[in-house]
Amino acid sequence: MRIELDFAAVLSQWPMLLSGVLWTLGLTAISAVLGVLIGIVFAWSRLSGPLWLKWIAGTYVEFIRNTPFIVQLFFVFFGLPMLGIKLTPESSSVIAMVINLGAYATEIIRSGIQATPRGQIEAALSLALSRFQIFTRVILPPALKKVWPSLVSQIIIVMLGSAVCGQISTPELSFVANLIQSRNFRAFEAYIVATVIYLLLSIGVRALLNWAGPRYFFGARRG
Repeated sequence: MRIELDFAAVLSQWPMLLSGVLWTLGLTAISAVLGVLIGIVFAWSRLSGPLWLKWIAGTYVEFIRNTPFIVQLFFVFFGLPMLGIKLTPESSSVIAMVINLGAYATEIIRSGIQATPRGQIEAALSLALSRFQIFTRVILPPALKKVWPSLVSQIIIVMLGSAVCGQISTPELSFVANLIQSRNFRAFEAYIVATVIYLLLSIGVRALLNWAGPRYFFGARRG
């Protein structure tokens, strides 16, 4: 039995593939920014916040880290309308991805903060810096530097996890690949192309974040 592959039938749909890539990157960018911000706030909350805030942050982290992402996505898209909150597939995907990344980022960043030498904090206190200044200028940058590889890996995992957002008709890459194969019946070729694109996206996004981290988030910017 001879199998003939026709990748041209898939690649000819490059406008759709490009649209799917852009949606995947857009979802990842928004979730990365907001998810890391949530992680920073909740990491501080778990370490230095009031007891009630520690409880809220801890419950959120444990709930999200111990449930599947697809269940979280379905809860946002199908569950919230039962409470009168109707969301589009795109906004539901963003919310689910932000919430998911925020929980993992909280624990990653918290581990970096806990590794900050106590003497460094005491030196900042002796300079009469405010608690906000100490956290943002003394504690957070070296903490991010320590955990940046783990944080980047988690962002990549969330980007790859966005593939399930096609289940609620978000037009990201996996949704587009499924749509193409439903039209030309070239499922093998469509998913091979999607796999290669996801691989290239992972490599590219990781390289970009590893380049940007030292320059804009925790390293000294040099002119």
